[in-house]
Amino acid sequence: MMRKLTSGLLAFGTIALTATAAFAQDAAPVPNPGNNAWMMTSTVLVMMMILPGLALFYGGLTRSKNMLSTMTQVTAAACLGMLIWVMWGYSLAFGATSYEGFLGKFISGGSYFLSSVTVDSTAATFSDEVISEYVFVAFQMTFAAITGALVFGATVERMKFTAAMIFIVIWSTIVYYPIAHMVWGGGGLILDWGALDFAGGTVVHINAGVSALVAAYMLGKRKGYPTEPMPPHSLTLTLVGAGLLWVGWFGFNVGSELEADGTAGLAMINTFVATASGALFWMLAERAVGHKPSALGLASGIIAGLVAVTPAAGNSGPFGAIVLGAVASILCFIVVSKVKPAMGFDDSLDAFGIHGIGGMVGAIGTGIVYSPLLGGPGGDDFVMSTQVWIQIKSVVVSILWAGIGTAIALTIVKMLVGLRVSTEDEEAGLDISEHGERAYN
Repeated sequence: MMRKLTSGLLAFGTIALTATAAFAQDAAPVPNPGNNAWMMTSTVLVMMMILPGLALFYGGLTRSKNMLSTMTQVTAAACLGMLIWVMWGYSLAFGATSYEGFLGKFISGGSYFLSSVTVDSTAATFSDEVISEYVFVAFQMTFAAITGALVFGATVERMKFTAAMIFIVIWSTIVYYPIAHMVWGGGGLILDWGALDFAGGTVVHINAGVSALVAAYMLGKRKGYPTEPMPPHSLTLTLVGAGLLWVGWFGFNVGSELEADGTAGLAMINTFVATASGALFWMLAERAVGHKPSALGLASGIIAGLVAVTPAAGNSGPFGAIVLGAVASILCFIVVSKVKPAMGFDDSLDAFGIHGIGGMVGAIGTGIVYSPLLGGPGGDDFVMSTQVWIQIKSVVVSILWAGIGTAIALTIVKMLVGLRVSTEDEEAGLDISEHGERAYN
């Protein structure tokens, strides 16, 4: 009797274990708490890049009569960008519905107003792990929010606030969301090519930089530019903003691994050394042409290094990141100090000269520094020429999409409300004419 009972219990145990294993197999994956916590932290760090980081960096570079208007445009653009991201942006970039064929290469669908996202839904990382989908939505939302705000670096001191807000809605919809899908979304055109963009060299920096250049041309020059001096009114605030951007950029770059693992550590060290390299080489470039090493140059070099390493953060060894930061900084310096005056466009705060050029150098350079021969994480089958060609194609597509889309968006805004403030309002300063306030009494 005992033998039968024992046999029965063993059989029951076997059935129970089999059922438990089957249930575990079918059960939904659970977010790793450590990765989830790191991604929440990264999201907040990127938010700090916008406010106060970018707002102070840009605000300090303007004249005092436009300080508040610049900070207001950056902040309001980010706020508006967050709302439309939740309403339809996330769906177009990373939605649950994958369109078949041609359309699916440029956008996805479903999940409007986050209709399919719940507290239990998850987003896959680059391994077997997952994170909460709400966390992924929020992380990518900060990218969308800051990219639109970056464009205003070329248009400050003359663009209407109303025009800026309408522009963000149209531009985000027809430019940012499709590029984000092409580079990072399932079935995206550039992703399927095999392009390397760890944290947004194409999606954020080339996109914002090229859009800024188009906007600068379409709005025209500020009154008095370039004959009248228009120096930054507070390099102190600009350096504070640059520091906050650098700290926040660890969320931007390291967080893009979506896990707290070894590749995230690589992205972290690269974000340190590429930025340090960019900062110092900008000052060296100033000395090379006979100027004193400046605080403005230091801040500009910091941003150039950060921009260049963004696509390469987890795709390069530390030595490659140092070289990338140095090369990007020198080329950005040449464009800002020589090419811009020669071409005559008024990119007020050098959004194109730093983000556009630095993004291009970083995106193409990633195809080089990915090589294991240079300390990168590429495998034994890595072919540099093939990867560089893929990177070049992704840069060309990003330039064309951003440039044409921005021209369309600004044309629509111009027909609706106009783009520029009046000459009188521009002379008075946008702080008082657009917002009825002054930064300083």
